Amino acid sequence: VQLVESGGGLVQPGGSLRLSCAASGFTFSSARLRWYRQAPGKEREWVASISDAGSRTSYADSVKGRFTISRDNAKNAAYLQMNSLTPEDTAVYYCSARPIWSTSDYWGQGTQVTVSS
Repeated sequence: VQLVESGGGLVQPGGSLRLSCAASGFTFSSARLRWYRQAPGKEREWVASISDAGSRTSYADSVKGRFTISRDNAKNAAYLQMNSLTPEDTAVYYCSARPIWSTSDYWGQGTQVTVSS
């Protein structure tokens, strides 16, 4: 099982980034996906979720209206489109997958997002 995040980097406030999560080793289309983030000195926090079929999404209040989670089950990939970024969005972003029959999560290694002028 492998989850690999990519797309992070340095962006100015107000800018956008699109994170990707490439999955392998499990039935991707049968897994709920979540994005989390962890800022320096803070606990990991949930950012967004998407159901296995992609029909249901939910967001943390801090990113609602600015971030969009999506997935492409044909490509075994998930995405997090992040707009109107602020320095408070600076964190390592993680992709997590949980098969619908499981109570355990798979995790990626994370990708760094830094919002700074």
